[in-house]
Amino acid sequence: MCNLYRMTKNKDEVAQWFDAIDELGGANFGAEVFPGYPGAVVAEGRLAQMIWGFPLVLKGKNGQPLKPRPVNNARTDKLDSFFWRYSFEERRCLIPVTAWAEAEGPKGGKTRTWLSRPDAELFAVAGVWRDSEEWGRCYSMVMTDACGAAAECHTRMPVLLRESDRRLWTQGSPEEAFALCRPWEGDLVLDRTAEPWAGGASAANRLL
Repeated sequence: MCNLYRMTKNKDEVAQWFDAIDELGGANFGAEVFPGYPGAVVAEGRLAQMIWGFPLVLKGKNGQPLKPRPVNNARTDKLDSFFWRYSFEERRCLIPVTAWAEAEGPKGGKTRTWLSRPDAELFAVAGVWRDSEEWGRCYSMVMTDACGAAAECHTRMPVLLRESDRRLWTQGSPEEAFALCRPWEGDLVLDRTAEPWAGGASAANRLL
């Protein structure tokens, strides 16, 4: 599961890397992206800003709707559910990432462990997107079983796409795209740090 990632390249580098039309304009992004905050996404050949997480509206004890929560991870085995199905079939995207983080350690003392690809300064994570009434355009990461170094800190990891598979993910059939939802077979760099896990921005996430 991923509730924090880095995207440290500027928009010009990202647009060139993904051969995308830059529609970000003057939009600014933090180097670290949390659920419910804006991130850069490549969708329909365009580099754009969207909110990380599909809004999930729950009701309180009095029956009134609560503040939406961002569902920022989509499990591979749930992509055929109503919540994800139409986005997966019709609106797949690429999420530019330089590293993602997992929380490790005891409750109240968790720290950040960063994972990245040693062969790529910037890489694509598989995503889905849609329009929402609450936040406008939003996106979610697709998650699969963890393997290799990623399995040392969590049971799931983002679906990482090889450069040659990007077009198949965004333009292929649902069956072809689903075949890409598998554990990463390449090397990963695991960087355990003493950085405290920031609970404020990431505490409201959900995974379906």
